[in-house]
Amino acid sequence: MKKVFALLMFFCALTFNTAQLFAQDEAATEEVTTEEVVEEAATVTEISSDDVAQVEEATYTQAVKQKFIEGGWEFMGAVLITLILGLAIAIERVITLTLSTTNTKKLMAKVDEALSTGGVDTALEVTKATRGPVASIFTQGLMRASEGIDMVEKSVVAYGSVEMGKLERGLPWISLFIALAPMLGFMGTVIGMIGAFDAIEAAGDISPSLVAGGIKVALLTTVAGLIVGVILQIFYNYCVSTIDSIVLDMEDASVSLIDMLVKHEVAAK
Repeated sequence: MKKVFALLMFFCALTFNTAQLFAQDEAATEEVTTEEVVEEAATVTEISSDDVAQVEEATYTQAVKQKFIEGGWEFMGAVLITLILGLAIAIERVITLTLSTTNTKKLMAKVDEALSTGGVDTALEVTKATRGPVASIFTQGLMRASEGIDMVEKSVVAYGSVEMGKLERGLPWISLFIALAPMLGFMGTVIGMIGAFDAIEAAGDISPSLVAGGIKVALLTTVAGLIVGVILQIFYNYCVSTIDSIVLDMEDASVSLIDMLVKHEVAAK
């Protein structure tokens, strides 16, 4: 719990510093004089292709910062926090699932060879030295081999459910952030529209520029929320697909383990 709280505080501090940096960049942009713009335009023809790419990248970054500021730091910051937390959990899940992937055929071949040469103890050494849920299920089954095939089956099924729960840990949080980011964006849009209509009411006139500017700023939060939702949805689907593949390997390996124990007659009847 302390680690989660520390992680949350770190991300909040990072977001606050990012928003402050955006504000500073906006103030620095407003201080650029006309003479500086003319000088930059005069030197464009002398810039190499690499410098042009750097200038375009800087311009794109500046445009993103400007849109972030225009959308309002309250809701844009909330959407940014959602993206940071969602990506942190998603990346952790991707790394964990990648490490949980095992070459099942190679593991089963090693276990089969160990059972034929050294028995259950040798096979246990092989499975304990291998990481992943499939190896963990093999270990649990082999530890109950002396209690009979029925006990091995029950142990494999029970521990398979435990391993599946470990694989799916964190996915509900990613799903929450996927739903939360667009909702925060829509909330910012609604509040921005209310502010635009308040400005129209205060001005006493419907100015096209006033309405268009207010609507543009209000819709920026929706765009940001949808982008965050799309990014996290890609990670979520990848995690779900990987988990399904690992679970399928676990089921196939469980059946193969029972067959190997019966084949070598190492389990009590």
